[in-house]
Amino acid sequence: MGDFAAIEPGTDLSGYARQLIRMHGALIGGSRSTLRPRPLVGRSWSRALDAGLAPDHTNARAVLGFDEVEIRRRTSVLADVVGDMRNVISGVGDDSDMLLVVADADGVVLWRHGPTRIRRQADALGFQEGTRWSEDAVGTNGIGTAIAEATPVQLFSAEHFERNQHPWYCTGAPVHDPRTGDLLGIIDISGPALSLHPAVTALVATSARLAETQLWRRHEDRLERLRTSAGPVMAASTGPALVVDDDGWVAHAVGVAPVRRIPVPRTGKAMSVPGLGMCVAEQIVDGWLVRPEAGGLTVRVELALTDPPTVAVQGSGSGWRSAVSVRHAEILVLLHLSGRNGMTVTQVSQALHGDPDHEVTVRAEISRLRRILGSVLASRPYRLADGVELSVSYGDAEGLAGSDFIRRVAGPDVRAFAMAGWPGLPGEM
Repeated sequence: MGDFAAIEPGTDLSGYARQLIRMHGALIGGSRSTLRPRPLVGRSWSRALDAGLAPDHTNARAVLGFDEVEIRRRTSVLADVVGDMRNVISGVGDDSDMLLVVADADGVVLWRHGPTRIRRQADALGFQEGTRWSEDAVGTNGIGTAIAEATPVQLFSAEHFERNQHPWYCTGAPVHDPRTGDLLGIIDISGPALSLHPAVTALVATSARLAETQLWRRHEDRLERLRTSAGPVMAASTGPALVVDDDGWVAHAVGVAPVRRIPVPRTGKAMSVPGLGMCVAEQIVDGWLVRPEAGGLTVRVELALTDPPTVAVQGSGSGWRSAVSVRHAEILVLLHLSGRNGMTVTQVSQALHGDPDHEVTVRAEISRLRRILGSVLASRPYRLADGVELSVSYGDAEGLAGSDFIRRVAGPDVRAFAMAGWPGLPGEM
């Protein structure tokens, strides 16, 4: 979690709060202050001002109806661990001034737990079930700012953007799905500013770790149930096979070295599985049976550089066609030119953007492309998976360099790559 505390042990809370209030009034009002906000707070204030929020009064709260809140509660993965988090806070003492709040990934408050008097004070702020506490709605706060910054945050007194939140502290930490890495929501502990104790940061960090640990244990229990229920199917199956859940986590493996996870299975889309090559997935009760196609499977992918670009995928006796973005078409062109040698993420970044500094963007784009095509792309380096054949249709042009896509649509760096080739990579020119 790191050190995200707003105060240090021994801080004079009352005096520090007065300093922050003076700073807030000066900076928000356009004056100067000798005290500067922490970088995280300064960024958040800038976002709140850009969103058109007012610091001097309560901005309008977006409140969901009871039925919508109940739907979000029932469908939230965090519903399984709210009780555990409540127990952590209750262990501190029922007479504490701590308010535990659990919000979803949109910043909507789904659950609260704490003393009645604190909940009533929170009600006056609109800090209640069904209210959206994202930054663009209520300014700097432990829920919205933790979402915006993708990190745990603690805010004390006038570090909040809205003045009516200055009597409060809040400490929020993101909780992610341990299976997928997706943000599930925020755990927040709030209370009167002058009651803030340095231990609150550790308490919130512990609660977030506990939630993710408990979710992982439940995930392992579900895999065990899937392994048991798939027993008859696996007993009747011949040859190597895997049983996986909807997210690709492996419950059982036969005839192949076990791996923890494979690409997310989809009906009709081939996937590359380490040790098995290209496979097809068949849905079974509560999961999927993944095995190689009898006699081997060749997947043929055709990229047509039309407007818009399209891909046609043929394999396992069936096929489908889909439009793709220009960026995804560029990536497929690059991998086509690189052949079986493939390209490192740095090379793809250089070819797409003209520099090696966009590796995160490249990984995100290829991840999105895999969701469209299935697992036909291998990694480290990026290349076509074994058993995949990619062809490119240039329209009326005789070759790639003469196609309208390369001359008029593709970015300049991809155009240069296609025209001149890339050092160490085979081309068509």
